[in-house]
Amino acid sequence: MPSGLTLLELTVVILVLLALIAVLFIGGRAWKRGSDRAGCIMNIRNVQQALRSHQNLSGVPDGATINITSDLVGADNFLRTEPTCPSDGTYTFASVVPDLGTLAMTCSLAGSDDHEPDFYSGW
Repeated sequence: MPSGLTLLELTVVILVLLALIAVLFIGGRAWKRGSDRAGCIMNIRNVQQALRSHQNLSGVPDGATINITSDLVGADNFLRTEPTCPSDGTYTFASVVPDLGTLAMTCSLAGSDDHEPDFYSGW
């Protein structure tokens, strides 16, 4: 009896490989969404820290008017460039220095893709 693969065995091998590739793509997509969420939360955290640093160094009180893009972003400021969401969301900046525990920047994807930190009461 000659050795080799039959057409049925070859088809099964191809189907198994395609199934494994499909699982890889699904896992990759989930990893990408998770990393985009983490990147967005880090952007929010960095802006929050830059705002609190600016507030402490300049003696700015809570509730004072602030323009985050001009006061915090720039070569000689706390942030080099204006942050952008990795998932193509848009950021909204506060116009006043928020109270402790309130975010100075929010993402438009906060409700749908959970682009918001879980705990920020001490920020």
